[in-house]
Amino acid sequence: MSLTFKKPKKTCTDRNCPFHGDLPVRGRVLEGVVVSAKMDKTVIVKREYLYYVPKFMRYERRQSRIPSHNPPCINAKEGERVRIAECRPISKTVSFVVVEKLEEK
Repeated sequence: MSLTFKKPKKTCTDRNCPFHGDLPVRGRVLEGVVVSAKMDKTVIVKREYLYYVPKFMRYERRQSRIPSHNPPCINAKEGERVRIAECRPISKTVSFVVVEKLEEK
């Protein structure tokens, strides 16, 4: 299985960019909404999902906030839906990278 994403129109010189640098992407691919873009080249992506509770035979809504590297060629802003992919650890908390912006429908 190979991971293929739309290549961004802009270029960058970031070495941690999966398109213009040498960062390999493997593992999980998730979608979410950017809730914070205050850090340098890093965004917080909020992901909501359902979790099954066997005792009550029901689902509960959960959410997770995933710090992700934001390459300059993609430059995701707050409120945008993005797709993130797992990569090697870039820092203590960052192990995902933004690979594309999703179009709002």
